[in-house]
Amino acid sequence: MTSFSGSVFSVRKGKSQLHKWAERQVILCGTCLIVASVKDSLTGKMHILPLVGGKVEEVKRRQHCLMFSSAGSQAQTYFVNFDTLADYQRWHRQASKVVSQTVSLVDLSCYSLEVVPEYLFYSQDITHLNLRHNFMSLQGPEGLLNLPRFSQLKSLNLSHNRLGVFPECVCEILTLTELSLSCNSLQTVPVQIGNLQSLQTLSLDGNHLSSLPEELGGLSQLNSLGLSFNNFCHIPAVLERLSAVDKLAMAGNRVESLELCALARMSHLKNIDLRLNGLRCVKSESLEAVNQVTQMDLRDNCLDSLDLSSVCNLETLHCQRNQLGTLTLSGFTLRTLHASSNRLTTVNIYPVPNQLTHMDLSQNLLEYLPDWVCDCRKIEMLDVTHNLLSELPSRLLNSLSLRKLLAGNNRLQRVPDLLDHIPLEALDLQHNKLAELPESLFYKALNLKYLNVSANALESIPPSSQSEESLSTLQELYLTGNNLNENCGALLVGHQNLRVLHIAYNQLLSFPASKLSKLEQLEELNLSGNKLKTIPSTVSSCKRLHTLIAHSNHITVFPEILNLPEIKLVDLSCNELTEIQLPDSLPATLQELDLTGNSSLMLEHKTLNLFSHITTLKLDQKSTTTAGDSLSASTPWNHGYSEMSGQRNKLCVSVLAVDRFGDGMEACYGIFDGDRNEEVPRLLQCTMGDVLCEELQHSSVDNVYMCNTFLTSHRKLGMAGQKLGASALLCYIHHEPSDPGGYFNLTVANVGTCQAVLCRDGRPVPLSKVYSLENCTEEMERVKLSKAIITEDNKVSGVTCCSRLLGCSYLSPWVLPKPWVHTEPLCSQDEFLILGNRALFERVSYQEAVFTVQAVQDPRAAAKKLCSLAQSYGCKDNIEAVVVSLHISEDSCTCEPQVTTTEPRGPPPAPVHVSVTPGPTDPATLSSSSGIVSEFNSETSASEVGSEAGSTASDEHPSSGPASRPERRCSLHPATTLSHPGLFQRQPSSATFSSNQSDNGLDSDDEAPLEGVISNGSKLEVEVDIHCCAFQLRSGAPESHKDLDLEKRGSDYPNGKMRRQNSVVVSATNGCLLAVCGREITDLKKSPSTCSLFGKKLSNGSVVAPEDSHNLIEVALEAPKKKSGYFTAPAQQDPEDQLIVPPSLEQEVREQLRGQNTLVSENMGEPRSQFIT
Repeated sequence: MTSFSGSVFSVRKGKSQLHKWAERQVILCGTCLIVASVKDSLTGKMHILPLVGGKVEEVKRRQHCLMFSSAGSQAQTYFVNFDTLADYQRWHRQASKVVSQTVSLVDLSCYSLEVVPEYLFYSQDITHLNLRHNFMSLQGPEGLLNLPRFSQLKSLNLSHNRLGVFPECVCEILTLTELSLSCNSLQTVPVQIGNLQSLQTLSLDGNHLSSLPEELGGLSQLNSLGLSFNNFCHIPAVLERLSAVDKLAMAGNRVESLELCALARMSHLKNIDLRLNGLRCVKSESLEAVNQVTQMDLRDNCLDSLDLSSVCNLETLHCQRNQLGTLTLSGFTLRTLHASSNRLTTVNIYPVPNQLTHMDLSQNLLEYLPDWVCDCRKIEMLDVTHNLLSELPSRLLNSLSLRKLLAGNNRLQRVPDLLDHIPLEALDLQHNKLAELPESLFYKALNLKYLNVSANALESIPPSSQSEESLSTLQELYLTGNNLNENCGALLVGHQNLRVLHIAYNQLLSFPASKLSKLEQLEELNLSGNKLKTIPSTVSSCKRLHTLIAHSNHITVFPEILNLPEIKLVDLSCNELTEIQLPDSLPATLQELDLTGNSSLMLEHKTLNLFSHITTLKLDQKSTTTAGDSLSASTPWNHGYSEMSGQRNKLCVSVLAVDRFGDGMEACYGIFDGDRNEEVPRLLQCTMGDVLCEELQHSSVDNVYMCNTFLTSHRKLGMAGQKLGASALLCYIHHEPSDPGGYFNLTVANVGTCQAVLCRDGRPVPLSKVYSLENCTEEMERVKLSKAIITEDNKVSGVTCCSRLLGCSYLSPWVLPKPWVHTEPLCSQDEFLILGNRALFERVSYQEAVFTVQAVQDPRAAAKKLCSLAQSYGCKDNIEAVVVSLHISEDSCTCEPQVTTTEPRGPPPAPVHVSVTPGPTDPATLSSSSGIVSEFNSETSASEVGSEAGSTASDEHPSSGPASRPERRCSLHPATTLSHPGLFQRQPSSATFSSNQSDNGLDSDDEAPLEGVISNGSKLEVEVDIHCCAFQLRSGAPESHKDLDLEKRGSDYPNGKMRRQNSVVVSATNGCLLAVCGREITDLKKSPSTCSLFGKKLSNGSVVAPEDSHNLIEVALEAPKKKSGYFTAPAQQDPEDQLIVPPSLEQEVREQLRGQNTLVSENMGEPRSQFIT
């Protein structure tokens, strides 16, 4: 609706020259020109000039002047003189549109209005008024009581206004043809509704109505009546008189019993919608036929049997998600049958439904198909997936009408031979027990475009034709998870129209080069999980290829794919690449390149520069630590993750993964799925770990801190969370607060459809709750009671199928952010944890997911495999999976193995030179889901940094005897001797916990050397101030008897070499500050040695973190802290100063560290003087 704010112009009323020009405020509002006194503005005397049908003309005798005239015999005229040419042209243009209008539609929905704007009442020609989603009041001068002033109003929408009572004033607007009062908590409908004789559409959905007045039956023109989601227990008798209404829209009521004879009396009803009613029985007490009903929707009820044989003209039936064991129908006119997710063992339809074209019997208990199915002459689509079928009738497959057959997830051992040419276009036979396919499949089914035979036992595939010339039109072929070898490559050549080929997880040793070159139309190729050593160079002939996925092979040479003009995604992770030969320039289309898991791959700085434009680049670096070394210095778990965008243009999922979380042996993992939006998952990825950290400081009760974490994260979404939302899953591994060294617990919290599954003794243990309307009966009832409108696809207001999400605030109270919380004690039988989104677990069952991960040792490769399987099984959406490998001992012991060192303990502090060697399982790996993260792997773990070297704020007592470092012991296995209590590690006072501290946009092109970082072959030597402990995520109880020492290994401290300290800052994507010291972060940005550590910045500003990337400098110390967050330590003279050893004392410090540890009891508790350079 057009509205120009009031401006003051010279105005003259009427055409007579006797009228004088005067200054007036002029407003063009809707379809009216309003002229008012300047002094009193709109509160004074106003002149309203309706413009619809009138005239707007230029006055030639006066500059910048327009004449406005209304229509009709009582027409009035106003002359308005404008100050500038711009005003004149703008008003002329807009007024010309107004005078040509014939229908006036005003949309003021979602404006938080409490009254009807006054200016609307001067637009007498308004016919359509939308006031939906406001806070309208009935009383007042501008309340709804004034609506009858709209004398020409035909359509009025007052839904979602929380009125509480039916506004009787609308019954005085006799011109109404359409009225919507949905979701207003109405209890009754007044008898005055009978006045609206012109009413054709009445929407009363989402209220508390249980009856209707008899006067409603007098509305002879009413043809649409919405009564869904009310409190009706029976079909209102007044409907028998509404002869023009052809649809019974009563979904979401309380009708538990349906009598077909009552429907027979309502001869005008053709469409019956009784979804979500708790319907338990459908009675047919008489032999009277129900002739008029053609469509019935009985989804999501409690029916255990259904006999609709008396509904003889039924064309479409929806009865999904009941508990049906038997189903009996009339087949005279039946065209479409949807009966999935029941307990059907057979379906009885008589006579044979010769008009049937579409039938869905998936997710039932069918052991065989009824004979009448093969006799259907027009059936085009048949879905019998997830049943117990052991064979398919030959007559069915040879049907001359069947175009789409879905028979996956059954027990089929063979497919019948094809006798003649058939029109079949799509065939899905995945997850069966097939050892072979019919020899004539491809040259008898010439229209076949889609074939999925993944997860079978195929050792070969049939030829594409009987001769060299092939007529195949196959476009998509999925062969993943079979026993195929390289010989199948020759049989693929005939499918020259092939666009998508998935042949992952087979036994391919190679792919014939000459055969690949003939697949010129290929767009997507997945060769993962085979035994390939190379990808043929002839792949360059596939000019349309945009996706190449070949992870988990033995590929050593980078394929020649970067010259392809349309290449977008290349995944060569988990291979054996050593180097990459690159062209001079990369294609602009390349968006994602994954090279993680190639332990021998070394990239030059020039190569990294060439990759700089890629949106998502995932890399890691050569590892030299053995598995034993890695585990001994690591946490009892490590993780891997994978994300795939599928056929979407954007990735709307993200991952949070922290193997070392907090100030102890803890971990945090999370996944977030935004469905269609990427903003909310990214925000949650960056903030949720921070929020959990803060909440852990306030409560140790799992249900409390997890609920608060989700609610706070929900609030932090701000405006982005108003209309956008995401499913979220958060897993927190920790000790019991009362027993910090005892058993580990796993606390899981989730909203939406992300799920967590624990593998215990080889069996899946679901830990999460799926909050979707289809899967959760309690949530469905809650949403129904709050009177939400649930659409036919089971979505709240047609937006989301989830009843609990983070975000989507405008759907409150139907969609809530409160999570499901569950705590599971971990034991030695727990092998791994799988986190996945809805798309993953819709295609991969819990049991298959467990078997899949058990067969793959590397958690990253296991996560990759899960996503690849889901794609090959037909998933087109974003997929994400996180696999956490658990190494929990029988007593959850966190003791360290005994390691003797040659380094003596000494009281003087000194910076320690650390030579960092990257490892595959980083004890402090911190990863998120979009790019590269800066990760330094250090042999020095958090609990190994000794306070004797890292603290100068308290006195120490060197112990006598050899320089043996006491082991770190858990509470179940305490050390036999303790040297002295009260050791602590100082924390930098400037450290703050915020995701804003992460630097996501560092430049990787600068080449200034980094001071203190020495490149030495495959190692990265970094000078670290061990006084600078890692940023601790939360405060814990003081560990008064825990000796925090620095473990020294020969490979870590060559020749006992020590150097001056250089501060290093390393930031990671989720806000965890890992090694904070005084050096400015800008210095790191400029260094080629660390620029690649800071991750590849995505277009949305987030950073991806693979599990094993460039070396993580871990100087994370387990410093004992009070609940308040301060150390148990004597006050310092200047807490902002860094503790630096002056050059004159370096030699003394070195000698003392090599000497014997002697206990100096007289110095206990006295503050040590600070050394400042």
